[in-house]
Amino acid sequence: MIRRLTIVGVGLLGGSVARAARTHRLAAEIVGIGRDRGRLAPAVADGTLDRATTDLAEGVREADVVVLAATVLASEALLGDLWPMLPAGALVTDVGSTKTGIVRRADALAATRDDVHFVGSHPMAGSEKSGYGAARADLFRDALVILTPTGATAPAATKRVTALWETMGARTVVLDPETHDRAVAAVSHLPHLVAWALVDAVSRFEPAALAGAARGFKDTTRFAASVPAVWRVIVLASRGPALASLDHFRRALDELTALVAAADGAPLEATLARIRDAREAVR
Repeated sequence: MIRRLTIVGVGLLGGSVARAARTHRLAAEIVGIGRDRGRLAPAVADGTLDRATTDLAEGVREADVVVLAATVLASEALLGDLWPMLPAGALVTDVGSTKTGIVRRADALAATRDDVHFVGSHPMAGSEKSGYGAARADLFRDALVILTPTGATAPAATKRVTALWETMGARTVVLDPETHDRAVAAVSHLPHLVAWALVDAVSRFEPAALAGAARGFKDTTRFAASVPAVWRVIVLASRGPALASLDHFRRALDELTALVAAADGAPLEATLARIRDAREAVR
C-alpha cells in the first residue's frame, strides 16, 4: 500500500485517480493539491481526499507517489518546482497526453538528483466533460495506459507505476515518448480537430442542418463538445505531431474529393472498402 498518494490537479483525471485509489484501497492517505481550495472542497467532503491544500510543498511532503494531473504544460513546469521538495525514494507520474517534453524535463532533473523517479503515463480515458464532478472511480477500468520510460528510468519505478494503473483496472503498454506523441496525435488529437472542423463545415454549408442532426452526426462530432481551453494547451503542446497528422488528413480528404469529382464509382467504392477494412481491424 502507498502510505501517502498526492494528486496535483483534482479534475476529471486527477479526481478519477483519487476515486479509483480510494475504491481499491491503494493508499493510506490521499492528498489533493490545487490552486483553488473551493474546488478541492467537494473531494474532501465526499471522502475521496483525506485533505487538500494549495501549497505544493505541503502537499508533496512525505509523499510516496505523486500524480501530476494538471494541464500538460503546467505539469511540466510543476515537475521542476516539486523535484527538490520530494522525499528520497518518491515516485512521480503524470496523466498528460503529450510525453516528449515532460520526459526530457524529468531526465534532466534526474541527472541532478537521482533519488526521485519519474515514469510518464498517459491513460487513454476521459470525457468531453471536465472537472471533479465528472470524475469516476471506474474511468480506467479496461482502459489502455501508455507508459513512457526511457533508458534512464529505473526498472523498479516502471514496475511500480505499472502496478498502480493495473490495480485501478487498466491495461498498460510501453512506448518511447516520441512514438507515443505521434500515435496519440493520430488517434486522439486528430479526431478532436476533425470533429471541430466537421461541425464548422456543416455550419458554413447549411446551418439549418444542425437543428436536425441525428445520432450519427452527434456521435461523430462528440469530441467537438470538449473544453476548448484544455484542448488549446494539448494541441499546442504537441504542435509538431498535430500538424503532421492534419497534413495526412488533408491528403486523404483531397483524394476522396478527387474521386467524388471524377464521378467514377468503381475507384470510389474500392477506396471506401479499403478504408472500411482498416477500420474493422481496429479492436
